Amino acid sequence: MGGLHPHGDFEPLVARRASGEPLAYITGSRAFWTIELRVAPGVLIPRPDSETLIEAAVAHFAGTSGPRRILDLGTGSGALLLAALAEWPAATGVGIDRSVAALTIARENAAALGMADRAEIIAGGWSGTGEAFDLILCNPPYIAADERLPRDVADHEPHSAVFAGVDGLDDYRTLAPLLPAQLAPGGVACLEIGSTQGLAVSALLQAQAMVVQIRHDLAGHQRCIAARR
Repeated sequence: MGGLHPHGDFEPLVARRASGEPLAYITGSRAFWTIELRVAPGVLIPRPDSETLIEAAVAHFAGTSGPRRILDLGTGSGALLLAALAEWPAATGVGIDRSVAALTIARENAAALGMADRAEIIAGGWSGTGEAFDLILCNPPYIAADERLPRDVADHEPHSAVFAGVDGLDDYRTLAPLLPAQLAPGGVACLEIGSTQGLAVSALLQAQAMVVQIRHDLAGHQRCIAARR
């Protein structure tokens, strides 16, 4: 009779978890918003807190037909872009990342969700595309370089997707001047932030003549800035 052999199948998995490897890397999947995503080492694991960005977008477009074009800067696994495309079936979008591992996973996720024809996944950094989008989503690195993190994050997740200079604001400083030209009239940019960064990131965006709103996650922490022109 067939079946699993606990010692052969489970012991290596238990050992991986005991070493601090995140469970999502071991199972190879993670639920996010209304979709299921493949994840793998080298790609940031989507967090429930990041769903705050989708909630902010849903609130912004309430009572309308929704965004037609969506940009996800630093797309990683494709979580934000693909969740938004699932929310607005008539939309198309672009996901940008500089990580080869992330690009591969994001394209696989788009295909698995039947969105390969709606989601263009391309290599790049914070330079954008030159196109104006109705919705911009971004979960940039925002952890200060000397901040202590749980072992599963510090030892296993890609540091390039986590740390952002001495104060954790380096990437926002680069993003803020980019956003106004990338945002279509009536659109919104939803950026994830650390729980203490609301005022600092707001100031960077307001310096670009953007109107901002800080939104909180389910735990009550500052988690998203919704910015419009």
